[in-house]
Amino acid sequence: MTKKERFEKVFAWFKQEMPVVETELIYHTPFELIVAVILSAQCTDKRVNKITPDLLSAYPDAESMAGTGVDELFEYVKSCSYPNSKAKYLKHMAQKLVEDFDGEVPGDMKNLQSLPGVGRKTANVIMSVAFKQPTLAVDTHVFRVALRIGLSTNAKTPLQTEKQLLRYVPKHLLPDAHHWLILHGRYVCTARKPKCHTCGLRDVCKFYAKKNVSK
Repeated sequence: MTKKERFEKVFAWFKQEMPVVETELIYHTPFELIVAVILSAQCTDKRVNKITPDLLSAYPDAESMAGTGVDELFEYVKSCSYPNSKAKYLKHMAQKLVEDFDGEVPGDMKNLQSLPGVGRKTANVIMSVAFKQPTLAVDTHVFRVALRIGLSTNAKTPLQTEKQLLRYVPKHLLPDAHHWLILHGRYVCTARKPKCHTCGLRDVCKFYAKKNVSK
C-alpha cells in the first residue's frame, strides 16, 4: 500500500465514522478559544471546560484580563496543571493583545506565536478552529497516531509530523483531520493500551500489522 493510498483509506474511514467533528473545548470567540487552549496544555479538555465558565465570566475579553492581577487569575485556574505559569501566560497574553492588536486575537501564525504562552501547536489550533485556515496542529495524540498508523514516517518532532501530514491531507479536510486524529488518539489509539480490537483502522495500521506479526 502506498502512502497516498493509506491516507485516502484512513480519512475516508474518519469521514464516514465521524462526519461532524469539532473541538471538545467550549468557546464562543477567538479570545475564549485561545484562553482555553493555553489552559489545555498537559490538562484535559474536561477540566478546562470546568474552569473557563467562571474565568471568562469574570474576564470576558483581553482588556479585562489584562487589567487584573496574576494572583486573581491563579484563583480561577488553580485546579489545572501548572496554574502559576498559566496564570502568568494569560495575563501577559491579554496585555500583548491589548497593546499590539487592539484586543483582538490575530489570525496569522507569526503574530499568534508572538503571544506569551502560544507556541506553534496552540497557534495552529487557533488558526484552524477559530479562523478555518488550512493548518494542522500536532499534539501528543496526533504525533502518536500518525506514527502508529503510518501516516508519518520516522518523525522525531511534532513539526516533522506536521510537514508530512500537510503533504498528503487535502486542504479541505485539514480542520477535520486535526480533530479526527486527536479524538482517535484520546479514545481509541491510547498511549498505553490502544484499543486495537475495536479500531476500524486495523486493516491499514502499521502498528497493528507489526503487533500481529510479532505474536
